[in-house]
Amino acid sequence: MQPALQTAEPNMWWRMIRPHTLTASFIPVFAGTAMALSAGVRADLFFAMLLASLLIQAATNMVNEYFDYVRGLDNEQSVGIGGTIVRDGVPAKTVRNLAFAFYGLAVVLGVYICAESSWWVALAGTVSILVSYLYSAGPLPISSTPFGELFSGLFMGPVIILIAYFIQTGTLDATAICVSVSLGLTIGAINLSNNIRDRDGDASHGRRTLPVLLGRPKSIGLLAAMFAAAFAWIGLLAIAGFITPWTLLVLLAVPKAVRAVRGFIGKETAVDMMPAMKSTAQLNTLFGLLLCAGFVIGFFFPA
Repeated sequence: MQPALQTAEPNMWWRMIRPHTLTASFIPVFAGTAMALSAGVRADLFFAMLLASLLIQAATNMVNEYFDYVRGLDNEQSVGIGGTIVRDGVPAKTVRNLAFAFYGLAVVLGVYICAESSWWVALAGTVSILVSYLYSAGPLPISSTPFGELFSGLFMGPVIILIAYFIQTGTLDATAICVSVSLGLTIGAINLSNNIRDRDGDASHGRRTLPVLLGRPKSIGLLAAMFAAAFAWIGLLAIAGFITPWTLLVLLAVPKAVRAVRGFIGKETAVDMMPAMKSTAQLNTLFGLLLCAGFVIGFFFPA
């Protein structure tokens, strides 16, 4: 039953887009643009790409909230949701329609980006929006399968990074592709941390996420391995001379990764695991910003 509409709180709509997840959309745009500095950067394309990515991520979160409500997965006690429908009483259709409006605005921005760069971008953008929607929608949502981390890491990592790079340079190269893998891992880790937190509830609703299949201890081990791989990959690329050694600044984020992993160990309830999940999102932000800083410093002060 749809709850009665409550008096809207000033930050209700802000909570609905789950701002702590937006790092997965703006960090890849920053990274792709930072790597394109040597080719010259157009501010209009950067901001159009940034806004389009944020809109798609916000729409993804709203679609997720809508379908989780429709399927009876969310209630007033659910942890980690915006709660716009089950707690604030906003009609489910309003949330769904707002998500479609966000997709529409992203498409408009995408048309501008394509007109100023290449219409090939439209193909990647269309697939990204389709994956965003099907993550929660359809008879078998991606979020209910073991492939959530793969799809989120790929489309919010390499795909966004390479689009941001391509619209500035008009080309792709092996370096940009290789670097994008590291952020794909940290973004996939955000999804994994969310699924570790929700493991018990997902299992009770028949979902087959990675943590449901692997169990919590092995999933935490996988999270640690993804963090380690992201740091090691950038280290190897820098040591081999493929990217500026300034990118080794990402190592400053190692303590945050350790904190995120430790935050899950020994925890049993979703509430107790929330700080660890937030640390995972913060790790992606810190890792990405340090990586971007490395490319910017390397551009002005080549090693």
